[in-house]
Amino acid sequence: MGRKIKTMEEFASLSGISRPTLSKFFNDAQSVKKSTRLKIEQAIEKHDYRPNFYAMNQNRRKTKNIGLVVPNLTDPFFAGIARKLEELIVLSGYNPLLLSSHGGPEQEIANLDSLRSIKPAGVLLAPLGRASNVKKLKDFSSLVPTVLFDANVEGVGEAFFGSDNHQSIGLMVDYLARTGQPPKFFEMKDPINPNAYKRRAAYISAMEKLGLEPELLQIKGDGWNFEEIGFASGRQIIQDSKYRGATILCSNDRLAIGLLSAAYESGLRVGHSAECDLRVAGHDDHPFSRYTCPSLTTIAQDYDAIGERSVSEMLKIIDGANRIAERSEELFEGRLVMRSSA
Repeated sequence: MGRKIKTMEEFASLSGISRPTLSKFFNDAQSVKKSTRLKIEQAIEKHDYRPNFYAMNQNRRKTKNIGLVVPNLTDPFFAGIARKLEELIVLSGYNPLLLSSHGGPEQEIANLDSLRSIKPAGVLLAPLGRASNVKKLKDFSSLVPTVLFDANVEGVGEAFFGSDNHQSIGLMVDYLARTGQPPKFFEMKDPINPNAYKRRAAYISAMEKLGLEPELLQIKGDGWNFEEIGFASGRQIIQDSKYRGATILCSNDRLAIGLLSAAYESGLRVGHSAECDLRVAGHDDHPFSRYTCPSLTTIAQDYDAIGERSVSEMLKIIDGANRIAERSEELFEGRLVMRSSA
């Protein structure tokens, strides 16, 4: 084997194909003649050449990189939606650059700074929310086309696409109230994600609309270890006999998973039958929710629609001559998923 070809200039010299023709081919293979394309493909195979697309992008005013930043990739919820977005970005002819903020505002900004240094065409951002450095997010989005998804931060980016928490929580409250005891709302007192505040308000509104008294079971906890928080605080709550026979709606599925574990350890049976001690429901349709014991009743967010709309809007911004004048927002309805826990 010969030495490794490091630059397109070396490849052009060895293959006898001009540098501009090669650049045109690697930007869009269909833009060169079929005979030339065949010659280039044969030369690539012969010399085992792979161009450095990131270096090529750096030399363009508008790169083919789209950044994708999520709060925490160890969370299967964000890993799942990130996979969907990555797939859509690739199908659009762009290169996804996936980064995790690991639940920290400093890392969130560090990620954006790293992306800015490689001149991305745009960035899809699921912000931390309450913990985010809003000023720095605004500064970044004033320089780089930015679309938010999952959680909204007012004044940041050209667009936001997420779930209609008012609709989805209302749907769940109505179902639980019709089929058993009205739900109590199990949540963190000071949640990190802005969706949690919207769900709290939606729960109160839905209960009042039905003429029922809202009851908030607010627990202490900080960070993203929701299962651990749900388990520890849930165990304390369900030890109180007044909650036997209750229906508990959790602000998210991860808190609900912790609560289910606490119920099991406490010898309580969760489900809908007369023999059960507790009904539990969540929100998000977390990938693990169908495999809990019992399987978790929840709300499925329309991630396909959120992902498709986010990428579509980003491409529209990238292809447009100017940044959009007015920030757009769109919310998508959730779907009730009835399983054994409620």
